[in-house]
Order: sequence, then C-alpha cells, then structure tokens
Amino acid sequence: MDFGETTNEPKKIAYKVEITEVQDYNNDGAVNLADVKYLMQNDRNVISILKGNGDFRSKECIDLLKQADIVVTNPPFSLFREFIALIMQYKKHFLVLGNQNAITYKEIFKYIRDNELWLGYKSGDMSFRVPDYFEPRETRYWVDESGQKWRSMGNICWFTNLDIQKRHEELDLFKCYSVEEYPFYDTYNAINVNKVSDIPCNFEGIMGVPITFLDKYNPEQFELIGIDRYVEDNPNYGKRFSIGGKEIYARILIRNKKPQKP
Repeated sequence: MDFGETTNEPKKIAYKVEITEVQDYNNDGAVNLADVKYLMQNDRNVISILKGNGDFRSKECIDLLKQADIVVTNPPFSLFREFIALIMQYKKHFLVLGNQNAITYKEIFKYIRDNELWLGYKSGDMSFRVPDYFEPRETRYWVDESGQKWRSMGNICWFTNLDIQKRHEELDLFKCYSVEEYPFYDTYNAINVNKVSDIPCNFEGIMGVPITFLDKYNPEQFELIGIDRYVEDNPNYGKRFSIGGKEIYARILIRNKKPQKP
C-alpha cells in the first residue's frame, strides 16, 4: 500500500522569499514588517517555489543555509537538537527560539559549557501572534482590541552565538554560605542552591543551581562544570542528584571564579 496516496489533504508547498531591499511600500511613514508583507503580496518576483517540502535537512535547504550570514528562526522543538547540530556544523551565526528545557539536553549543554552557544536577551514567558484560523484555548490565549489572536508560553528562550552585553554583566551576589542553608548532595561533592538569587558570594566549591541561572551566566564570573545527569564524575550517570534520598530537579554545576573572602 502506498501510504502517500491515502490522504486527501492538499500537498503543502514550500516557498523561498528573497528580499534585497525594503522601503516604505505601503506609505505609512515607517519601514517595517508591514512593508515586507506588502512586498510579498504585490511582487511575485520575491517568491519562488521550492522543489521539496522545505525540510531544513534537505539538500535544497542546506544549500540555502550555506549562503546565510545569520540564521533567525523558530525550529521545530522536537528537532531542536538536530537543527542546532546542523547550523553548528556549517559554523553559522544564529538567533533561534527554543524551549528552556533544551538546556538540559546533553547535546545542547555541551555547546553551552564550551561557550559556543548561550541564552539571548529574553527568557521565560513569551507571547506570540497566531493566525486567524488558530483555535481558542482555555489558557494562555487571548484576542486583543484589534482582533489579533495571541498565545503565550512560559518556558521559551532565545539561543544564540552572537555576543551580547548581557553575558558580560556580573551577577550581584548577596548571601553567604552556611552549612544549614546549603546542603550537599547525597553522592556528589557540591552544594544545592534552590534559587539563582541565593548563590553564595563566598563559596569556593561546586554549586548546583537551577537551569534559569543561564539567563544570568557570565563566563568571566563563573565556570560551567556540567549538568547533573551528564557530568562525567556523577556516580549515577544519567540520573539527577538527590538530597536525603529525594531527587532534585535539574541542576547546572558551576564554580564562582571570584569568590569573596569569608
């Protein structure tokens, strides 16, 4: 049976849009995405049909990738590892949206640890405009006064390898280490820190911090050791750390390069 012939759905067509210059085409006094939309709707020369389905892994799309200076996109979250590996392979600068949990992927964290990838300026809750055909939802969905539909997600962030000022700003540390407040893990020589704001200023050893720490990470201030499950000297490799037999949520292992004296 040819499963490709059993559907009545129309074949999806992939397009390439090539714009070399944008000006105030709609005469609204500004040059912005509205002019790009106008150009696409009124100038067929900027749009061409791809031979394939637009899959980023196809030779056709890889040939386009090779021409790019900077890649800006929202890749399929289920293929995030594969997409990042591809743009890394071709040594491209990029700015892409992804799920915060991608930080915990072994393949992604390796790039973060080696300072080949980091978080951009926005992390956490983000809102997105969605098309008119988008079905209403009970949560994280609304329609604004102009009739535009919106959705939001609470665990989205920008991943990039473009240098930004934020990653050179030092995180202010206010708390001091105490045995009572910062317990060690059961099987790993590191203390647990539940909040980024609780990172002690005077601890010289290894600390396990929430993955949200990467939004504040400055490679000049901190050293990234690894991520709990995949750090090489984890005696229970592949498993998260525990305290008193209770497993702790994902932790990134760091060391303060500039600890204050007690």
